[in-house]
Amino acid sequence: MNIENFIQRAEVLHKGLADLYQTANVLPWIPPDLLPQAFKELYNTSKIVQLAAEELYQQNEELVQTRNWLEAERQHYQDLFEFAPDGYLVTNTEGIIQEANLTAAKLLNVSKHLLVGKPMINFILVQERQQVHNELMQLYQSDRVKELFVRLQQRYGEFFDAALTVAVVRNHQGKAISLRWMLRNITDRHDAESALIKNDGDFNDRPIYKHSKGETIPLNPLVICYVCQGLVKLSTYCETGEELLIGLATPGMVFGSSLTSLNIYQATALSDVKLVLIYAAEIAASPNLSHTLLPKINQRLQQTESFLVICGRRHVQERLHDLLQLLKREVGETVPEGTRLSVRFTHEDFASACCTTRVTITRLMGKLQEQGLISFDLKKHIILKDFD
Repeated sequence: MNIENFIQRAEVLHKGLADLYQTANVLPWIPPDLLPQAFKELYNTSKIVQLAAEELYQQNEELVQTRNWLEAERQHYQDLFEFAPDGYLVTNTEGIIQEANLTAAKLLNVSKHLLVGKPMINFILVQERQQVHNELMQLYQSDRVKELFVRLQQRYGEFFDAALTVAVVRNHQGKAISLRWMLRNITDRHDAESALIKNDGDFNDRPIYKHSKGETIPLNPLVICYVCQGLVKLSTYCETGEELLIGLATPGMVFGSSLTSLNIYQATALSDVKLVLIYAAEIAASPNLSHTLLPKINQRLQQTESFLVICGRRHVQERLHDLLQLLKREVGETVPEGTRLSVRFTHEDFASACCTTRVTITRLMGKLQEQGLISFDLKKHIILKDFD
């Protein structure tokens, strides 16, 4: 039905009835054709109104059914949210809690209505807050889901090890508008991550931080990072803006801005990396921890000296040869064809470590390949053959 026609017909009916009313009140008689015409218009319009009313009634019934279905669905998902085995939180971009389920309230020992409006950072161990802040700043720049291992404190309770999975919610313009958090208590879990550092008793009860391949690892001058898994590239920049490779932190090694005097010191994950953070104040206060870390720091110093020797070689081919020997020791794994470098390095990486250009490295690598001293596997990892 056209609503405009309906309105026009209603206006015509109104005018006809008005004329009829005026004529009936002013004249002692009524023209014989006026009333039948008005009554006919009134009847036709009333039928249209009746049909419209029936249509509106049917639409209203459908809307009621749709509303009831939507309400049932909303309640279903609300129940899933409330009674999920993991804690769920929604915060704004500043980390202020806007929604929380019952499990999250139980984990943090706070009533749901009291959680709303509280900063999420308040429940994180003070020493770890800056690290979490840095991780979130990186998360805003990507669409990845971030997993953090931290210590949370219950209200009026003890700290517990927790795994936080955080995702950014964006609007249609791509602007971050909120964060979604999943909380899990992992205090009683003895999984493979704990086994990675089981030989270092001082690290057993510490949370593990994960970084994806290619990610820049934020550095805190108060913290030393212990590598549990993966490979970290340590680099700086020269006056020309070129990156210089100054070290590789392999599993069991430590690194941190407090271990260098360089103004620019960058750590980049060359593979998926798992780290444990150790505060310098803890090392100073714990002889056992200092004793555990001393050989690891010494290992890093020895590697730094090796890189210095490489840079001191006069000829580029000698620098490349020594670098490949170093990588063979640090990240080499035996395969039937020789020794495979477990991490894929680019010619740019080699160039920065050898203080030369990528073009020169490409030429020298091609020559080594022609001589049969190196080859590449299907994943482009270098295999060293009788390379001494």
